Amino acid sequence: MSSVSYPPLLIEPEQLQPCLADPAVLIVDLSDPARYAAGHIPGAIHLDYSDLIRVVPPAMGLLPDAMRLSEVLARIGLTPERHVIAYDAEGNGRASRLLWTLVTLGHPRVSLLNGGAHAWNAAGGLLEAQFQHPSSSTYQARFVDPPVAVADRAYILKRLGQPDVALLDTRTPAEYAGMDQRAARGGHIPGAVNLNWMDTMDPQRQLRLQPAPVLRQLLDLRGVTTDKEVIVYCQTHHRSAHTYWVLRYLGYPRVRGYPGAWSEWGNDPSVPVEA
Repeated sequence: MSSVSYPPLLIEPEQLQPCLADPAVLIVDLSDPARYAAGHIPGAIHLDYSDLIRVVPPAMGLLPDAMRLSEVLARIGLTPERHVIAYDAEGNGRASRLLWTLVTLGHPRVSLLNGGAHAWNAAGGLLEAQFQHPSSSTYQARFVDPPVAVADRAYILKRLGQPDVALLDTRTPAEYAGMDQRAARGGHIPGAVNLNWMDTMDPQRQLRLQPAPVLRQLLDLRGVTTDKEVIVYCQTHHRSAHTYWVLRYLGYPRVRGYPGAWSEWGNDPSVPVEA
């Protein structure tokens, strides 16, 4: 990889191979520690998913503050110049949450490994079991102001019912309808449409994304079009972080994630709910 050519937003195992020895690339594995220890992409740094979320019950997936993110990202050796390629072995929701977090900090050089660890293994990619201990950096996290990738509860309340907004609920249909209730109230944010995050993946291709035309049709059928600002959410902005990257990959210009998600909204009696 040259100094002026960066990997694409969605990278295939074959495209990752030449990047393994590039010091300008930081590969981050967000799988469980035991899975990482059993074998990971050579040179990949392990990051615990819990380091990326702030829990303030009942909200279980909030953004940590800048001081905490500075500590976490400096520990894995991030610098503003490095290109981050993330993956996991659980469907890439965790990896997507890391990349979304980096966008909130204005770090543009990011890629998601299509299909994650499963795709790498199926492609015959090399593995190592050695635990990587990166040199710490002096990374200073600063949130983009005003935020372009984040929607909080107040922002959504202000935008409810606006014709240029699409709320996309990426939970299961049962959660969306309130039959699988995981908060004080079941249902969904008024006006939201439902697209189960798993439907964007191809189980026959190691959970890689479905082809772009298939994804666009899934979204178009729900009225989620590129002329709208799209706000994605799930229960804790884990599944919806993945859908955030689906939309970014497809070229949607205005996409935000709601980190409070249903764990906050569904437990707040002052906000409206639709079932």
